[in-house]
Amino acid sequence: SMVAGGAAAISVLTEPEHFGGSTDALERVRARVDVPVLRKDFIVEESQLDLVASDLLLLIARFVDDLPRLVEAAEERGFQPLVEVHTRAELDRALDAGATLIGVNNRDLTQLEVDLDTFESIAPHVPDDVTLIAESGIGSADDVRRMRSVGADALLIGSAIMDGDVTDNVRRFTTA
Repeated sequence: SMVAGGAAAISVLTEPEHFGGSTDALERVRARVDVPVLRKDFIVEESQLDLVASDLLLLIARFVDDLPRLVEAAEERGFQPLVEVHTRAELDRALDAGATLIGVNNRDLTQLEVDLDTFESIAPHVPDDVTLIAESGIGSADDVRRMRSVGADALLIGSAIMDGDVTDNVRRFTTA
């Protein structure tokens, strides 16, 4: 349904304890779609990279001690790392680590509050040669236009597309 609506990639939770995800779910999705699949998990060490194949994987800057090594290890295995940041300091760490795909999470993972101003404050500091993704809190076509107007190359949208007709919801966001 997401692909039929125009999704350029599919994000799949694989973290089992907090989000009920699984590597089996990712493998099932990957077998059924012809777009890239993102593995969303709390990956903090290199050994976790070998659990399941995906096209992209999420590395949350605030949780990874040796970000340059983990970015390099992911790339060596053929993954495209999406390095997620929430602050300017985390953005600087991601850029120093060589990240070329950066997501700005509008949700503060410590407070779980969402503020689209987060993306707007960080986006101007991202070099043009980095692909920039706005994550979390995008709930309307107006939000899509707002994020794109300040530099989002793509958006990671979750719950806003899952209520109702998924294909129509994705189409509404991809044509905004």
